[in-house]
Amino acid sequence: MKLRALDIATFNLLNLNEPGLPLYRDDDAWPQDVHDLKIDWTARVMTRLKPHVMGFQELWHRASLERAVAAAGLAADYDLLIPPDADGTRIVCAAMVAKGLLVGAPEWITDFPEAFVLESRGDDPQTAAISVKLRSFSRPVLHFTIRPRDDQPLVHVFVCHFKSKAPTKVFRERWFNADRETYKPHQGNLGAALSTIRRTAEASALRFLLTGLMRGNDAPVIVLGDINDGQLSNTANILTEQPRYLVGDSVGGGDAALYTAQTLQEYRNTRDVYYTHIHQDMMESLDHILVSQEFYDNSRKRVWLFDGMVVMNDHLNWDDHKISGTNDHGIISARFKYRPMKAEARAMVAGPVA
Repeated sequence: MKLRALDIATFNLLNLNEPGLPLYRDDDAWPQDVHDLKIDWTARVMTRLKPHVMGFQELWHRASLERAVAAAGLAADYDLLIPPDADGTRIVCAAMVAKGLLVGAPEWITDFPEAFVLESRGDDPQTAAISVKLRSFSRPVLHFTIRPRDDQPLVHVFVCHFKSKAPTKVFRERWFNADRETYKPHQGNLGAALSTIRRTAEASALRFLLTGLMRGNDAPVIVLGDINDGQLSNTANILTEQPRYLVGDSVGGGDAALYTAQTLQEYRNTRDVYYTHIHQDMMESLDHILVSQEFYDNSRKRVWLFDGMVVMNDHLNWDDHKISGTNDHGIISARFKYRPMKAEARAMVAGPVA
């Protein structure tokens, strides 16, 4: 296979489960008619985009995603990567990969790396000790490899879904109920802090994995999903290592760095119109496609050239997801053209053909 273009997308499915099965509570299952609307809308999104790789978040049941892909008429064209135990009892990440691209078996990473540590005595006498004991991802990270071209290395793809900004429900905790009068006014604050700590730890654990994979070996990497934080957030900064963008042609690129498709798109627009979620009238970019230097335009090791991004987010203007079958996140898709930097440089040296 020798693709000339590679399309990558990420899609939060808004709790796609079989009708009647409970989601977070016993009384919040999707009725059959709402489920049918969700399947229809999800299938239309797939048909519209038809990317080579699409990562999914908030999938509960294997059968629901299989039904959506079949409704889109794409079942024969894609390999579905869904955990075997996706039976509607928990939230998982999944993916669909165009036939012929997948190499090897997918894995779902639940545990943080064994050597991963978040602990410090403090940088100076005024800084107290800190220790974070988390050892697993809230939603297992999906990892698989694809080979878009036979003459290029495998591309590692990670699909992730980090803890949301919604405050952790501390009112269920023993310490909270032991002194409700003290803690009740502060539950939003304390819950938000816990969610931030969990999300930050998850980002750091994934970065730990990525650095081990990428450092010193030019492994092409794509990370996509709902990180529940913005382009310039600490969560994103940990994942990307904050690389430089505006550098001269063919001299940029960081060995273990990741570049956001959002930033690459912004350099081609006169204004920023990217958002994937609306909360209390605030438009945010929570869903991201991050790529290694092999997909960065100005990298001296570029293989794939960024060719634009599509953001499907008009449905976010209406909070009617049960009526319309829509989800509550924008869907983003980015295209990359095969254009290695070395080949382009040789063409420039040779000059135009007479």
